[in-house]
Amino acid sequence: MSRKELLSKIGLRADGRRAQELRRIRCKLGVFTEPDGSAYIEQGLTKVLAAVYGPHQVRGGRSKAQYDAAIVNCQFSMAVFSTGERKRRPRGDRKSTEMSIHLKQALMATIKTELYPWSQIDVYVEVLHADGGVYAACVNASTLALIDAGIPLKEYVCACTASLANNDIPMVDISYQEEVLGGPTLTVAALPMSEKIVLMEMTQRFHLDHLPKVLKEALRGCKDIKVILDEAVRNHLVNVGSSSGWVKNK
Repeated sequence: MSRKELLSKIGLRADGRRAQELRRIRCKLGVFTEPDGSAYIEQGLTKVLAAVYGPHQVRGGRSKAQYDAAIVNCQFSMAVFSTGERKRRPRGDRKSTEMSIHLKQALMATIKTELYPWSQIDVYVEVLHADGGVYAACVNASTLALIDAGIPLKEYVCACTASLANNDIPMVDISYQEEVLGGPTLTVAALPMSEKIVLMEMTQRFHLDHLPKVLKEALRGCKDIKVILDEAVRNHLVNVGSSSGWVKNK
């Protein structure tokens, strides 16, 4: 397919999906015993682990704590084998720092930090394999890990990507191949129930005529992902203590 033709004549993408179809999502809560909460998610070939520690005493002493809310610390990292090229600095580089900040922004919008003054909550995400929509997968995995840790949330915070196919057809949940071959990609993190956008980022600028329909598609993707995550949580509650907690969308 050419740069502008991400959909075939019969309306299918390179991986066989339709424009408004999510990649297969598989997720599981409680994958580790040491953290207070943990989760694993696969969105297509993008695979992410998330772990949550806390609430706990603030590191560095009480002087660094907040009297009216918990401090949220987020750390993003990518495994050295997560991409085709070996990463020289799997954590601590500029991209990882930026992703950590954006992840914190999304999670701060939903965590009820006011319930834990003088405390700290740590969220760690590790990308095992990157194939597009990395930030979105990290947000979704972190939401599940927070729920597994029993951290009160205002509602689910979910993230999804969207772009344009063949110049004017909006499509959702963009793979790495589509990011490379296509035009700009929009990433949205939102609270799907209230339809509140907490983060929006574009790889390039969209034409003003195209942005509303791409944004609408990304928000619809967030809502569809929320349904899948909620099913995973309910399934985990039923199967807690067992090893059979997998949920996947068909």
